[in-house]
Order: sequence, then structure tokens, then C-alpha cells
Amino acid sequence: MLNMNWAVFCQDTVTGDAISGCFGTGQDFTYLDWIFKAWGWTVGVSLTALLVALVAGSIIGVMRTLPDSPWLVRFGNAWVEWFRNIPLLVQIFCWYFVAPSIITPMQALPPFVLVVLALGLFTSARIAEQVRAGIQALPKGQRYAGMALGFTTPQYYRYVILPMAYRIIIPPLTSESMNIFKNSSVAFAVSISELTQYAMQVGEETSRPVEVYLAVTVLYVISALVINRIMAFIEKRARVPGFVASGAGAGGH
Repeated sequence: MLNMNWAVFCQDTVTGDAISGCFGTGQDFTYLDWIFKAWGWTVGVSLTALLVALVAGSIIGVMRTLPDSPWLVRFGNAWVEWFRNIPLLVQIFCWYFVAPSIITPMQALPPFVLVVLALGLFTSARIAEQVRAGIQALPKGQRYAGMALGFTTPQYYRYVILPMAYRIIIPPLTSESMNIFKNSSVAFAVSISELTQYAMQVGEETSRPVEVYLAVTVLYVISALVINRIMAFIEKRARVPGFVASGAGAGGH
């Protein structure tokens, strides 16, 4: 039977002394303070990378459906294959070690930005597939209707195609939103103080890895459930009545 000692989170991170109330004051920090700070870093990395992924993935996904721009289609296909087929950890190392040595101004960027770029662009390839699938799941009459109204290509994508496509790809976007949060754990490899980095360091310092990893696991589960509930609410509000797109999101798996 494991001898659990949850009081470890109430210890001072420097002296190891127990602190009443479990939260430090002034320059005194407990491991409980530290875990919430690490959680904040995880949330910050995940949400910022998700924003990058949504913007880049939407642009690339649209490129891959432009019938009169074969070079843009090829570029979009190359983007997806490049970022989807290289392991995320390798991409993070490339952004952190390789890119700054080639592009000198990148040496001034903090590790947070480099990790966000790596995670965001990695996820953008999957979102691009979902956006492409969502667009292609729509009846061709949607496109023709926009053209008949005199819309330019950017206009009928903006006002006709994309509003419908986004509404039908919310389920796979929910999965990607949860995945990007879990994938943020690889940021420990470049010393970002997120939850996984916290668990490794505090587990070694306190010799209580069971309690530490259980607490971190609970925070990951809570975060994923919150994202799931938020996206479920959005899906319910944005659902297209009577519309079933069997192909949407297939490319993201």
C-alpha cells in the first residue's frame, strides 16, 4: 500500500519547511504555488499555439481547395506533408537549436515563442486537413451560388464557404484543441516550466513522484474536460440543422 503524503505541496521550495495554508507569501513559494504557475505556462503555450494553428491551418486548408491556383494547392499539400510527417519533438529541437543558428534575429526570441511556433505549425497541418475536408464536404452548389451573386473568390470563401465549413468541422477541432494541450508537454525538452517539467523536477527534489505525477495528471484531465465542454457548447450553438458531412474531419486522423 502506498504511503501518500500530500503535505509535500505545502512545503517551501527552498527550505522544505511546511507552510501554513499551503500558499507562500512574499519570496516564499510552496510546491502548490509552483504547480499552479506551471499550469499557467501550459495553458499559455497551448492557447497561443492553438491560435497560431487555427490561423495557419485555415489559410493552408483554403489554399488546398482553390481550383484555379495549382501552385497554391501544391504549396498547401507540401506544407501538410512536411509538418505532419516530422515528429513534434524533432520540430521543437529544430526551432530551438537549428533555426536561430540559420536566421540570426531568431536568437533574440524567448523559448516560449519558439515552442509556440513549433507546436502551432505542427498542429496547423492537421487543422488544414480538416478545413479542406470541411470545404469539400459542402455541396458544389454553394460555390456556384456565390459566383452567381458576383462574389470574388475571397468573398465567397469568406461569406459562403468558410462559415459553413467551420461549423461542420467543430468535432475534429475539439480533438485537436485537446491534443495541442497534451502535446504541450514536450516543451519540457527546452526547459519551459510547464506541468511535465514541473513534475520531473519536483518529483526529484521531494522524492514524492507518485503524489506529484498524480496531481499533474488531474490538472491535465481537468484542462481537457474544460476544453471538451467549451467546444461541445460551441458545437451545439453552431450546428447546421439537418446537415451531415460524413467526410469532414476524415483527413485529420
